[in-house]
Amino acid sequence: MTVHLNWFLPTGGDGRTLVDRHAYTDGGIKRSRVTPVSGVRAPDIDYLIQIAKAAEQLGFEAVLTPTGTWCEDAWLTTVALAQHTERLKFLVAFRPGVISPVLAAQMAATYQRITRGRLLLNVVTGGDSTEQRRFGDHLDHDRRYERTDEFLSVVRGVWGGKPFDFRGEHYDVEGGLTALPPDPLPEIFFGGSSAAAGPVAARHTDVYLTWGEPPEQVKQKIDWIRGLAEEQGRTVRFGIRLHTISRDSAAEAWATAHRLLDDLDPDTIAAAQQALGRSESVGQQRMLALHGGSRDDLEISPNLWAGVGLVRGGAGTALVGSHADVADRIEEYHALGVEHFVLSGYPHLEEAYWFGEGVIPDLAARGLLPRIPASQLAKVPAANGRPASAPGGAPLLVAGGR
Repeated sequence: MTVHLNWFLPTGGDGRTLVDRHAYTDGGIKRSRVTPVSGVRAPDIDYLIQIAKAAEQLGFEAVLTPTGTWCEDAWLTTVALAQHTERLKFLVAFRPGVISPVLAAQMAATYQRITRGRLLLNVVTGGDSTEQRRFGDHLDHDRRYERTDEFLSVVRGVWGGKPFDFRGEHYDVEGGLTALPPDPLPEIFFGGSSAAAGPVAARHTDVYLTWGEPPEQVKQKIDWIRGLAEEQGRTVRFGIRLHTISRDSAAEAWATAHRLLDDLDPDTIAAAQQALGRSESVGQQRMLALHGGSRDDLEISPNLWAGVGLVRGGAGTALVGSHADVADRIEEYHALGVEHFVLSGYPHLEEAYWFGEGVIPDLAARGLLPRIPASQLAKVPAANGRPASAPGGAPLLVAGGR
C-alpha cells in the first residue's frame, strides 16, 4: 500500500499569514475585531495555475479545491486549471444540498470527458447552519446527513447507464439517467465525525477523510468506519487532511510555525474561536478541543502542531519539522491505514516546493511512493532560506501580494 499525496488550491486566497482575509465575528460579513491582513494573495487564475503546475511537477496526484461562501466555485475553477495541466487530478468539493443529484452526476460525467478522467469528488455535507442558510438550505445537522445518504444513492444509481428510480424523504427521481456515464467513475471522498456521518461513509465512501488529529484518535476513527463498512459488506480506504511546515532542519520549521503566530493578537484569536465554537460540526469541535483556544502547548503530538486551528476552521493542524520528521509522521499515519494525504501550507506555492523537494524524495526512498517524480529542480539547493524554483535557486514568481 503506497502513499497518495495530494495538495490544496487556496481558492479563497493565500498568503504568508494565518489571519483570514474574512472576519469571524458573524461568519465573515463584517470586518470588525479582526487584525488587518497584509501579505494576502488574491486567488486569481494566474496564481492558481502556478500552484497547480507546481503540484503536478512535484509529483502530487491531485489538488483539493474547497467549497463555501468565501471560495471561488470549485467546478468552474478546476475545469479551467485542467487546461493548463496534463496529469493532475482535481478533488472537487461540493455540497449535496444545493444541487440536484442527477445534475451532479451529469456534471461529473461531462467533467471526466473534458479532463480525460481527472475528477475526484469531495462530498461536504456541511456543519454550519449559518453557512448552509446562505445557500437556501434549512435542514438541521443530522437531516443533512440523511439527505447526503440519499444524494449519493441517486448519484451512483444514475451512473449505472440506465433509467433509475428513487423515492426517499429528500429526493423523488423518476427515470434518472446519465446517458454517457463517467469513465472512470470518480472516487468519492467524504468526511464526518458525528454519529450521523459514520453510516453514510460506510455505505457510499471510497475514501473516508479525517482532519489531522493525533494518531491514536485517527486510529479510533479508522476502526469505527472500517467496522461500519464491514457491516455493509464494503471496504473503505482512508485519508487525512493536514497542513505542513517542512524545512531542512527542525529548528527552521518551528521558527516558521512560530512566525505564523506573530500576526495573531488576542482579539483575533478570540473572534475566531467564538465563531468556530458555534459550528455544529463534530469534527470542528474536535479540532477546537486540541488547543482550547490557547497558544500554550500547541504541539499536541510529536511534530503535530495545532496553531492553525486558533484562527482557521477545518483542518487545524500541521506537521512541523525537518523533512525526515514530517516523513516519519506520514509513515506513522500510513501504518495505521491512511493512504491519502491531502496537504497544504501557507503560502501554498512555496510550501508545495518545500514538501515536494524535501519530503517526497524521503518518502520514495522509504518505499512509500512508487518513484521519485522526475523534476528539473532535482538536486537544486535552496537559496536565501527559500526552496529553489529554478536552476540556481531563482526566486519564486508569485501573483498578487508581496
